[in-house]
Amino acid sequence: MDFSSMSSAEQAHMTRVIERKQMQDFMRMYSSLVERCFNSCCNDFTSKALSSKEEQCVLNCTDKFLKHSERVGARFAEHNAEMMGASAQK
Repeated sequence: MDFSSMSSAEQAHMTRVIERKQMQDFMRMYSSLVERCFNSCCNDFTSKALSSKEEQCVLNCTDKFLKHSERVGARFAEHNAEMMGASAQK
């Protein structure tokens, strides 16, 4: 984003808004990850510790979720670059 036409106060405000939005997005993703992996992996509530099976499931779940998020982000970046290239050619 180009904030060069804004005053320094407006630039600072926009930076805070963007940072807040990024934190909200991160917290939403983290909460989704915790909920999904907990619901998929945690079945035995007779102990406060995870069983080795549950622990492995959580590790696999988080790894899969993070790899998926990384891949989606990469595809989004590629698509965005294509769109920017197409708009620059017009």
